[in-house]
Amino acid sequence: MRRHRNIKTVLLQASPVSGELRLRSLTHVAGENKTSAVHKEFGCAFSVDVAECYFSPRLSHERMRIASMVEPNETVVNMFAGVGCFSIVIAKHANPAKVFSIDVNPAAMQLMQENIRLNMVYGKVIPLLGDSKEIINSRLQWVADRVLMPLPEKALEYLPCALSALKASGGWIHYYGLEHSTKTESPTEKVKLKVAEKLDALGVDFEVPFVRVVRSTGPNWFQLAVDVHVM
Repeated sequence: MRRHRNIKTVLLQASPVSGELRLRSLTHVAGENKTSAVHKEFGCAFSVDVAECYFSPRLSHERMRIASMVEPNETVVNMFAGVGCFSIVIAKHANPAKVFSIDVNPAAMQLMQENIRLNMVYGKVIPLLGDSKEIINSRLQWVADRVLMPLPEKALEYLPCALSALKASGGWIHYYGLEHSTKTESPTEKVKLKVAEKLDALGVDFEVPFVRVVRSTGPNWFQLAVDVHVM
């Protein structure tokens, strides 16, 4: 803190991420005893509370990568929106018609609404509180050109629901998964095979033009991004 004067609080991650809301235990180490802050990236500002909702600044490259792919007037469904980072970066740097941003965590939803105000994306980002399966099944069937699934723990289970959100003409699914991979294995090939097997079982016509390792999450564990084009 003496060297980096911009740091006001230091917290220790005292447990792994767990539970439906992907929260972790935190222990205050130094500085102000708080868990909230404003994070800035690519001209966007995000109110976050790391004790109340999941947030990772290490996904900033992915947020901008996806935003660069969004075509004008697309309808986007973000199935696991958190405080709205992916959705708001898309709204600020692309020109979507709507970004429907779903999250089951009321605390994340409150922060998302604050972030919509901070970034002046009213009418572009539509916050929706609840389980994405239920919301898509009840009101967002066949509406999306692009679906985001930035929750690795549930992405495979929710993949059929993501398909049902896409327009009948098809579109893109951005799938994020976790894979364990030894030195003799390829995490990108493992996740690609897993997604392909699921989609083949659902009778979907698709291609996977891009897979990348986003980051390491532990010894031999990797988070991966998979871009799926559904025809």
